[in-house]
Amino acid sequence: MLLHVVCWLFIFSLPYLLRPSIDPQKAISLLKTKNVQYLIFINRIVLVGLFYFNAFLIVPRFIYKRKYWAYGLSLAAIFALTLAIDWILFSFLVTGLSYQVKNFFAFNTFPVLFILASSTAYKVISDRVQEDRLQKEKENENLKTELSLLRSQVSPHFMFNIMNNMVALARKGSAQLEPSLIKLSSLLRYMLYETHERVSLSKEIEYLQSYIDLQSQRFGNNVAIKSCMQKIDRDYDIEPMLLIPFVENAFKHGTGFVTKAAGSNLILYNIAEIDIELIAEKGVLNFSVRNRYSDDSNETRDKTSGIGLANVKRRLNLLYHNRHSLRVEKKDGWFNTSLEIILD
Repeated sequence: MLLHVVCWLFIFSLPYLLRPSIDPQKAISLLKTKNVQYLIFINRIVLVGLFYFNAFLIVPRFIYKRKYWAYGLSLAAIFALTLAIDWILFSFLVTGLSYQVKNFFAFNTFPVLFILASSTAYKVISDRVQEDRLQKEKENENLKTELSLLRSQVSPHFMFNIMNNMVALARKGSAQLEPSLIKLSSLLRYMLYETHERVSLSKEIEYLQSYIDLQSQRFGNNVAIKSCMQKIDRDYDIEPMLLIPFVENAFKHGTGFVTKAAGSNLILYNIAEIDIELIAEKGVLNFSVRNRYSDDSNETRDKTSGIGLANVKRRLNLLYHNRHSLRVEKKDGWFNTSLEIILD
């Protein structure tokens, strides 16, 4: 609105800047007459109408449809119509002077061309801004929908593994079943009520630690777990359930018997190893998970194997597109996952 007002103020000042080619003193006295003031005012209204007529009718009909010849003819028709209107009004309102066509072109060519150029640019730019805004809103909506679907896939996949842990403890008649159920209820509370928006990193760590504790109870001394997630200089916000698939993947694929060739001997690792480290300092999160693995493992993969890890990669691309790096590699009998996220 402000831009429109400024433009019209500029246009309305043109009659006083571009006078007809008559005697200056006579032009000044002429501009002061009431009828000439009416003529100037009507010309201004014509220019305003021309601006919006070109912007909302001619440009969409001809420019957008690439009918440039038709647009050129319409401009010629506009000039002819403007000349006719100006001639009729001048003859009706101004007496004692004959209408000079050359004065029309000297007086109106620049304003009309300026109006046409301005209205065309205004329409094209405003439509492009509107289109970009709608496209961005559509992408944001699609992003929210996709993230909701991704989260809905992560949660059941995670819960199936946890319930398998509970079944294993129940079969063993373990005394750890009750505290494990309490931890499970805590995990469910977190997943159901605290993961709709970004969460505190400390809560996400607490969630990870509860999951690790449940897995430790399940595997006991068969899995050596090293976990260090205390190096945090301040609390941050993070997308919920973003880190758990890496930990889950380590327990899913790194808790079996692992064999490793050492010369001509075959060394049997009866205890699986999983190392987890999280550091958040100066606005950067570094998270690493590694577990021993065997290329000769006879592990049977179910149809949902790898869903969590695939989802987290997609979520990282959506939420931290240019602010994260993920490295996954196998080296010296270890499966290593390293993630860096710029949180600030």
